[in-house]
Amino acid sequence: MTSSQSRCGRWTPLSILAVVAGFIVWWPLGLAALGYTLWAGPVDRLADEGAQKLREAFGRRGPTFHKGSGNAAFDAYKAETLQRLEAEQAEFADYLKRLREARDREEFERFMSERKTQS
Repeated sequence: MTSSQSRCGRWTPLSILAVVAGFIVWWPLGLAALGYTLWAGPVDRLADEGAQKLREAFGRRGPTFHKGSGNAAFDAYKAETLQRLEAEQAEFADYLKRLREARDREEFERFMSERKTQS
């Protein structure tokens, strides 16, 4: 990579915005942003490297624990357990919904009875 290629790659929209905003806010801040843009590496490359590391750590679809273990019996047990947990989670969510509805109904009935006594 030649110096002209690396220097042109540093002027990303983010770096231009940082320099302009720096000069708008306070001119020494703009000079600092300009100096950083000229002498440091591009910010986008750092973000791309970070995103690549996350993809490698968690895989394309999610954390690595979703992959098969290679043991068919264990994978079947794990799938059955996950299905059971999802069913329990759905039941618990329904239970919480019914509790909220009962509480709301009780509060509304209390409001209506207080309103009738005030009238």
